[in-house]
Amino acid sequence: MKETGRAEWKGTLILLLAAFVWGTTFVAQSIGADSVGPFTYLASRTWISVILLFPVERLLSARAARRELERAARKAPGHNTEQSLTLRRTPGMRKTTIFAGAVCGFFLFTASAAQQAGIAYTTAAKSGFITALYVVFVPVIYALVYKGVSPKVWVCMILAVLGLYLLCMKGDLVLGKGDALTLLCAVLYSFQIMCINRYAGEVGGVRLTLLQFVVEAILATVCMLLFESPTAEAVRIAFPSILYAGVLSGCVGYTLQSVGQEWVNPATASIAMSFESVFGALGGWVVLHEALSARELAGCVIMFVAIILAQLPVRMPHFLHKPES
Repeated sequence: MKETGRAEWKGTLILLLAAFVWGTTFVAQSIGADSVGPFTYLASRTWISVILLFPVERLLSARAARRELERAARKAPGHNTEQSLTLRRTPGMRKTTIFAGAVCGFFLFTASAAQQAGIAYTTAAKSGFITALYVVFVPVIYALVYKGVSPKVWVCMILAVLGLYLLCMKGDLVLGKGDALTLLCAVLYSFQIMCINRYAGEVGGVRLTLLQFVVEAILATVCMLLFESPTAEAVRIAFPSILYAGVLSGCVGYTLQSVGQEWVNPATASIAMSFESVFGALGGWVVLHEALSARELAGCVIMFVAIILAQLPVRMPHFLHKPES
């Protein structure tokens, strides 16, 4: 029991470190947005992630293949286990792997592009909190698709909308351009998370991460060439933030997530990772000197309550439950 508790604490701390990396990346993105367009930034940082993650995926795949061969050899000594395992890798499995990488990569690209475009018109603090709304949207989408919407989900949505209003709405109920793009990013991230949940078990977490990075990098590069005209000087100025995002957010953050979730249940993991919004706000305050008004701070608090409530098995008051038929 003690060992289990220690493992959960260890996993939670690792996920909090991943949240810190992702939260501080909002600051890097904000700095990079001052020099290069969103597609240029996204293409550059993602190719860095691909280059660094490729040898890691190859090493892990080779190690997993060796272990599978050893297990198969112990179960059936004398058989050509390597040939048997090769036969298992059917064209159907390859199609699933390619399809999963393409779908996850598409949603990751569109979400990341919306986020990077939006952060040029809003603050790192707001971007962090609005992006974290995916933790509310995911259970809502899941409930609508599979089993209806529970009272708790509706309460979370009402709190999230109220917090979003206080944080982002200007006069005359106008949602700022950057905030609207970041809200779109949160919705797209929700679909990306659901796709990861659907295919990670079949494809493998690290391999799926690499494949979606490749798809994202290709799409971002095409859009960069079509819609932007980056200069070498602009890329040079933005390169420190690009490198930070590519190495830490892309490689380190996702690796920490994979390791941490081995010891932590999904609800606790989501709560720990949602702290990226807090770290994003703190990073914007410390590095970029972005101050939040009392109204915006209240919106952040309400949104964070919605994020936490969405992941906790909260027992709703009796009057909120539907009457039994």
